[in-house]
Amino acid sequence: MGNRVVITGLGVVSPNGLNIPDFLHAIQNGVSGIKFVPEYEDLKFNCQVSGTPDFEWDNLRNYITETSLYGLKGKGIAYGIKAGLDAWTDAGNDIVAEDTLWDTGCVIGSSVADTDVIKNAINRVDARESKKLGSRVVEQIMNSGITAYVSGRLGLGNKIINNSAACATGTQSILMGYEYIKFGMAKRMLVGSCEYVDRYVFGGFDSMRVLSRKFNDAPEKASRPMSQSAGGFVPGSGAGALVLEDLDYALARGAKIYGELRGGSTNSGGQRNGGSMTAPGPEGVIRCVQDALKNSGVDACEIDLVSGHLTATMADKLEIQNWVKALGRSGDDFPMVNSLKSMVGHSLSAAGSIETVAAVLQLKHNFVHPNLNLEDPIPEILDIIGANNLPVTKVDREINAVAKANFGFGDVNSCLIISKYNDN
Repeated sequence: MGNRVVITGLGVVSPNGLNIPDFLHAIQNGVSGIKFVPEYEDLKFNCQVSGTPDFEWDNLRNYITETSLYGLKGKGIAYGIKAGLDAWTDAGNDIVAEDTLWDTGCVIGSSVADTDVIKNAINRVDARESKKLGSRVVEQIMNSGITAYVSGRLGLGNKIINNSAACATGTQSILMGYEYIKFGMAKRMLVGSCEYVDRYVFGGFDSMRVLSRKFNDAPEKASRPMSQSAGGFVPGSGAGALVLEDLDYALARGAKIYGELRGGSTNSGGQRNGGSMTAPGPEGVIRCVQDALKNSGVDACEIDLVSGHLTATMADKLEIQNWVKALGRSGDDFPMVNSLKSMVGHSLSAAGSIETVAAVLQLKHNFVHPNLNLEDPIPEILDIIGANNLPVTKVDREINAVAKANFGFGDVNSCLIISKYNDN
């Protein structure tokens, strides 16, 4: 059976909220964080809008020491530090431990180190302003930079891992932390992911012609998951973090409990049978969802909400078809489904963790956040799940179990099953 795992802390840095109260207000009220970016117009990108957090760099002084802050330029790491430490304190912990916490570790994922940091350092060398990249650059361009900063600040002594699985990174990191606790290797794990999409990464996606380009003059309308008029995704940045704990450990210290992480699954379709570097294969997706249900002991009929990957591309239709097959439910029997990307864009490796925070908040507060810009749902989606399961305004209703999934480049899939905590 293994240990039960509960969620005791949340933190977020999102385009529409830099903390849990603001983020909760935003998702309840359908507040978009997508804005026009003049720099992208100057660069003549086809897509000129982005979901970038309104982040105040000086705020980090409340989280890390001046020594650690000095020379820190990586925005992805900065987002991850704030989200991670907010989750830690939200769970009722002090930031600085007196001794090493051997029972506690972290898994915080990322995809691409901040290329701005690398470029500026290399430019200084090439311009002969310096003979080396600088003593603080290496720790910021290594993917494990985020876990190094966070674990060092908190004194975490258990598993310290950075994972990377493209857009499945966030949910996969949460699942990894869950497994360490479930199988007795840790009592508590700080998990999540972070991403900063700078102009170089943004430009790469823009050249692939997969980004939204028709709504540069109306940024809040640009991200349109499941919509006929969707023209691609909107890149976003940010971080999400959760504190997971062994149930007995959490109860012993009187922790508040947001919900229970029942289980999950991560797999790959092997880039076969419809799967590719950039597209998930249907069989892999269906297996991932069904294995997540099996591993969690939750029946498909118990799922009240599907928090989809749903990026506002041609893949949305296929994703819903896969959910229908995986759950064995359709029409009015299908769960409600939403995509946070309609409000914040697609935050790449950070997407899964930010969206999981949103899923937990919906579970805790009994509501389903709206799908923005869904005035014209894709007909094939309507045919199989109907309009009633695609909310365009907030729906207040009991939510007892959520399925949260993400799918990444390389045909990598990850799915979590989260439920209300029941003391039985």
